Amino acid sequence: MINVRKVWRSFGFAGQGIIALFRYENNAKVHLLIAIVVILAGIWLELSPTEWAVILTQIGLVWAAEAFNTAIEKLCDFVSPGIHPQIKAIKDLSSGAVFILAIAAVLVGFFILGGKLLTLLQITGITHIPLTNA
Repeated sequence: MINVRKVWRSFGFAGQGIIALFRYENNAKVHLLIAIVVILAGIWLELSPTEWAVILTQIGLVWAAEAFNTAIEKLCDFVSPGIHPQIKAIKDLSSGAVFILAIAAVLVGFFILGGKLLTLLQITGITHIPLTNA
């Protein structure tokens, strides 16, 4: 039998973690701001359901990676408050993983949003933006 009370409590703890992530972690705030911009661009460019699925998956993956990175860093700081080369390597690898995923998300965004934007510009007849008034 499933203990519904325990499930709801677990959701509460997860919610507290998400709130703490975006409240205290600067990089998570940056990812949140970028996600809002991408979502607004997606609404403006009228993404298809499949495109939304890919974009939202990328956003979720970057946020999850940032949460894992934050958890690993906090654990490292708790276990070894001083400077230690192994702790530095662990933290660098963890933040590197977030960076790899963020790069992949940016590329996906360029493919989807950039392709839509190019199509929109071609439909409206804007294929060339002059750099001078000549």
